[in-house]
Amino acid sequence: MIRCVIVDDSERFRASARRLLAEQGIAVVATAADSRQALRAVQEQDPDVVLVDVGLGTESGFELAARIRDRAVIMVSSLAREDLAELLADSPAIGYLPKDQLSGGAITGLLRTKPLPGR
Repeated sequence: MIRCVIVDDSERFRASARRLLAEQGIAVVATAADSRQALRAVQEQDPDVVLVDVGLGTESGFELAARIRDRAVIMVSSLAREDLAELLADSPAIGYLPKDQLSGGAITGLLRTKPLPGR
């Protein structure tokens, strides 16, 4: 089973994403609202993948993604991929999912096509 941490400043999104992914066979082992909580959750829970919102209130999800080591990171947002193309190209994230397309299958597909070395 894929172990996942969800990082988003919206409590509503974290809760709905957790329910959706759990129904689809993804174990959401923690959620976080900001970078500090996210880094602690990643260290404590050892997830396979971390879903990181592009905008974390006053923080940048891209900056957080750069700080997460040895884990697959997937960026999520309600913004269109085209609006984020340059930032995504420079990001260490293995992929991007629009929030309205989030699913266990989409996460699994990205992990299959772009696995993180050593995991």
